[in-house]
Amino acid sequence: MVKELRSYLLMVVGTLILGIAFNAFLLPAKLAAGGIVGVSTILFELYGWNPTVVQLTINIPLFIVGYTLLGKSFSSKTLVGTIMLPLFILATSKLPFEVHDPMLASIYGGILTGIGLGLVFRANGSTGGTTIIGQLLKKYFRLSSGYAQLIIDAVVVFAAMFVFNLELALYAMIAIFITSKVIDLVQLRTSSSKLVLIVTDHEEDIRTLIHEEINRGFTKIWSEGGYSRERKALLFSVLEQAEAVYLKELLQSHESESFVIFLNASDIMGRGFTLPKDFKK
Repeated sequence: MVKELRSYLLMVVGTLILGIAFNAFLLPAKLAAGGIVGVSTILFELYGWNPTVVQLTINIPLFIVGYTLLGKSFSSKTLVGTIMLPLFILATSKLPFEVHDPMLASIYGGILTGIGLGLVFRANGSTGGTTIIGQLLKKYFRLSSGYAQLIIDAVVVFAAMFVFNLELALYAMIAIFITSKVIDLVQLRTSSSKLVLIVTDHEEDIRTLIHEEINRGFTKIWSEGGYSRERKALLFSVLEQAEAVYLKELLQSHESESFVIFLNASDIMGRGFTLPKDFKK
């Protein structure tokens, strides 16, 4: 119950941020950054149609079609997001500030849109619209979800090029790119943690460094060299940024012959990260 309430709270916050991004940045700067929101920006420019009315008029029939053809993949959260986003766009339509510079709007509008969508996706929700069209294309034309969404956004941006101009269409593409990157950051909760992989003949020495000097654990598997056919220990561990820097210094001083790789890690769960190091169930 608590988890479900948290999900709906994330959706409320996410769609509120989307409404602010639309009214403060995207609409004033005339950036049709894909999706039904982008379509409503174009129709507002052409005919002065209210974006909330446009989005509800398009989204609700799309939801009905999607529910009919796709069934179980549509949850109550999709319906909530489909209705909530246009209503928050209406509620934030009288903001006391607007950004008309297309570069600033593409950057900050893209960031806010990415945060908003990231929160909605973290809640396993959706804002409907072109997401539904993308799922239909995926089902009936065997396109990947990402490719289907790319086609839809490209069509909207292409239309914006004729309604506005080429420069504003290019700025809209910048906003779409920034949005996609921020969505990844919000969903994966990218951190400064590092994954270290160590191939070594001196397992005990490195065990001492990781356990006693860094106070971290690690996992060991046996590996075989593709060329030499030599059997060596492969150790991997996840460390905080400062710990990774310290371990690198220790390895350079004591185990320079070991083969070591440091990789960025994200969305870490478990003891020492989301749980205390001394956590016991």
